Formats: sequence, C-alpha cells, structure tokens
Amino acid sequence: MNLDEAVHTVTDRVTGPRPVVLIDGRSGSGKSTLAAAVAAALDADLVRLDDLYPGWDGLEAGSRAVWEDLLPHGRWRPWDWHAARHMPERRIDPARPLVVEGCGALSRSARSLATLGVWIELDAAERHRRAIARDGESYEREWDRWAAQEDAFYARERSDLLADVVVDGRDLPV
Repeated sequence: MNLDEAVHTVTDRVTGPRPVVLIDGRSGSGKSTLAAAVAAALDADLVRLDDLYPGWDGLEAGSRAVWEDLLPHGRWRPWDWHAARHMPERRIDPARPLVVEGCGALSRSARSLATLGVWIELDAAERHRRAIARDGESYEREWDRWAAQEDAFYARERSDLLADVVVDGRDLPV
C-alpha cells in the first residue's frame, strides 16, 4: 500500500456529514504525512498534537486537551515551544471535517467522540531513524524521555486496539 492507497483506505471508512478522524502512532511512524494527505482529501481542518503538548513532558496533557476541549468544544490552546507557555485559544469550525494527529490522539475518551480511529504501526528502529532525520539532534536528546511517555500511554490506552484502520508505516513516505 502506498500513501494514496492509505488515504483511500481511511477516507473510504469515513461516514457522516462532519467526520472526525484521529490518527495516532508512535513518534516517527508517519502520522503527520498521512494526516496531511487525509485532511486534504476530506477538505478538513488539521490539528497536530505537537501544537498542544505543553513541552517535552506533555503527552498526557495534549491527549487530554483533545477529548476535554478540542472535540467537544472546538477549542484548543497552542503551546509556544520557544516561550514555554500557552498562546491564546484557537477555535475550529464545528461544521468542517476534522483530522487530529499525534501521539495520544487516539485514547478511549477521544475515540468515543470521533468518527474513525487510525493507528500507524512501524518498528522502533525505523521510527527512531525517521524522527532523528526529521528533527535532528534536539529530538535525539529527548527521544527516551518521550518514548517513556508513549510506553505508559499506549500500555494503558491500547490505541492500536481502538483503531478502525491500521496502516503500515513502511508504506508512508518520510
């Protein structure tokens, strides 16, 4: 399966007048690539959890923001990584389709508010290679810190089992 086929696999499963698609997977798996393509195909708003995490220890807080604020109320507060503070609240159009991507997007609480859950599977070595190639030395220093949060979150939430669609990350371009 290539990217186009993965997009069709996801969009063919979307139903309803205002689909909400959650795309999750561990760091470096291809979430951003797939999410951008799915959002374009659905003419949807795209919210990336990278914009919600309040810093390197923020996976749980970013995930919580999805099901507490973004999905039920259409609002979210972006995080300014350079200033280490929240920025003013943003709102999405509640009538437009929505794609949410990031580690922690597909929790039990968020899944109950969404149309479709997508999990991207990719082995750890390839994810690490991709993530460091993308983000460089700054992420290399944080890899273990972030991976520990992923381990805890995914052990509890089992996002892979909540997904309606599982995509092989090897099929997604970097």
